Amino acid sequence: MQRIGVFVCHCGTNIAGTVDVKAVAQALKAEQGVVFSTDYQYMCSQAGQDIIKAAIAEHQLTGIVVCSCSPRMHEATFRKTAAAAGLNPYMVEIANIREQCSWVHKEMPIGTEKAIILGKAAVAKVNLNAPLTPGESPVTKRALVIGGGIAGIQTALDIADAGFPVDIVEKKPTIGGKMAQLDKTFPTLDCAACILTPKMVDVAQNENVRIFSYSEVTDVKGFVGNFDVTIKRKARFVKEDVCTGCGACTEKCPQKKVPNEFNLGMDNRRAIYIPFAQAVPKVATIDPNYCTMLQKGKCGLCAKICTAGAIDYQAKDEFIQEKYGAIVVATGFNPISMDKFDEFAYSQSKD
Repeated sequence: MQRIGVFVCHCGTNIAGTVDVKAVAQALKAEQGVVFSTDYQYMCSQAGQDIIKAAIAEHQLTGIVVCSCSPRMHEATFRKTAAAAGLNPYMVEIANIREQCSWVHKEMPIGTEKAIILGKAAVAKVNLNAPLTPGESPVTKRALVIGGGIAGIQTALDIADAGFPVDIVEKKPTIGGKMAQLDKTFPTLDCAACILTPKMVDVAQNENVRIFSYSEVTDVKGFVGNFDVTIKRKARFVKEDVCTGCGACTEKCPQKKVPNEFNLGMDNRRAIYIPFAQAVPKVATIDPNYCTMLQKGKCGLCAKICTAGAIDYQAKDEFIQEKYGAIVVATGFNPISMDKFDEFAYSQSKD
């Protein structure tokens, strides 16, 4: 059975102006495990901390609840106070009755009722707590950035420049994301490519960065510092380490009327294609949904044209396992379809 002490702070009138702090302290006395409950004008002051220390010693408390402001403000303060009195600092719980209670209510009965509820929850938490001991765990010093748009690229550069290896996983054949499709950027109308493409080159040439394009994360296991990640490398049907990006295959492919998703379907591309001129990596990709060689076993023109021998119709999806200490999700956005908003005259123009 825990021996819990409850300490309700007035915070001047910040709390006491909307919460009957004495009623809160009295109500929490009846909770399971509570052997001491009091209130004080400023629990974070030296005098308030001395009250906590004295109560811990006198009542042999095994846990405490401080009903006060946000734990972001003073959780560390009260943990140090508890530790100084010989109590495990992780047996301290904060009930935020200021930001989450007194500051959002005007009427004292409502504020008081909510403060009691928050206090009861904190007491219940302490009853379930166990003393903890800080420790260290080895971490994998490699980061994963999911998404190769401008946010993912900049994140990878920041991590790499700090001296840590980092991998980018991008589901499309090239990094660049939505920004690569833009002409100008708001609000200065600067050239989007002038900002983006140098960063694409930088991240591709950075020795601390690996780029897994045309790939997706399929599974994540583990915990902070030690994640086991499964990455699916989709079959490109072009050997990435062999292709020179010359574009000869993309010019001769007979499948000419494949909707170009990079240009939002406003023009066409070939079944084998490089998304745009500044693509990174600048490697061709065969779309298996439109390639007649992959669909019917007929054609093979791109393999005949490729002098580097980069075409591989037998390629399969690969699954690789990697370990990471941190994961950043920078998967970007998809613009909303305007089809349902005819008040903007969207349906009047095909473009």
